[in-house]
Order: sequence, then C-alpha cells, then structure tokens
Amino acid sequence: MKFICTIFILVSLVACSSQPEGKSLSLLQYGIPLELNAPDDVEVTVDDIGIWKDVTIMNDKDFNIQLIASESTTFEIAEILEDQLQTVKGGQFFSKIIEEYDDGFIFEKKIDDDNINYDFRHIKLNGDREYIFQTGLLGTFSEEAVRTMYKAVK
Repeated sequence: MKFICTIFILVSLVACSSQPEGKSLSLLQYGIPLELNAPDDVEVTVDDIGIWKDVTIMNDKDFNIQLIASESTTFEIAEILEDQLQTVKGGQFFSKIIEEYDDGFIFEKKIDDDNINYDFRHIKLNGDREYIFQTGLLGTFSEEAVRTMYKAVK
C-alpha cells in the first residue's frame, strides 16, 4: 500500500510541475475560440486587421505571447509548420532549432556571443482558421521563459 501511495504522489508532483504557472485564459471574448495558461497579471490587446487578428498576451515579466489568427490555406499542420520553419531559418539571426514538436518548435537567435535570444512557433488549426503563436515582438527571452510560454499555449 505504501508503494502505491508513493507512486501516486510522484505522478501527481510530475503532473503539477509540467504545467505553467497561472490560470486558464479564454480568448473567446476576443474572437479566438482557444484557451491558454497565463499568469494572473497578463493584459490582452487585439489588433483586428480584417484578414487576420494580432493578439498579444503579456505581463511586465517574461511572459509575452503574440498570436496571429487567420484563415488557413491548408488543413495540414505539417505544411504550416514547414513554412514557419523555412521562414525562421531564413532569418538573419537564426542560430539553431532547440526542440521540434509535431505542432511547433523552439529556436535560438544569436546576434553575437553576448546577445542570444529564444523564440518559438506553435500552430493550432480549428476549422478553417489557423493560429500561430510566437514570442511577442518586443523583448528578449531566455530559453526557460520561452519553454514556459510554449507550455502555456500547448
């Protein structure tokens, strides 16, 4: 019995530690039928450009996510992911892919040896809409902060 209790406690601790801090944040009120895990103190801003929405979810710390929502040109995440990979790899400061997933990736941007920044792309499809998450345009982010943001949109 002690063994089963110990296993249960360990599994619970691992499950809790893999979740980003914060609460579930519904983006439905902004016209986006998705939820993400965000700190309590985030602010959400939306720019509706007509053909797409640019949503920023950020706080004053290391949490700054930009979401681009638009009509999808495909129903295959792999195609969108490949396009995003090619765009990122063609960037001037792209250094390397840190980790790849079926629906996204984390990567490093290196301006010089003293200026290294991390970013991510995460893709979701919902009906005929595609949602591309990435770090916000302003700021530099550590690998740890990017991993936290990536988990928040998973």
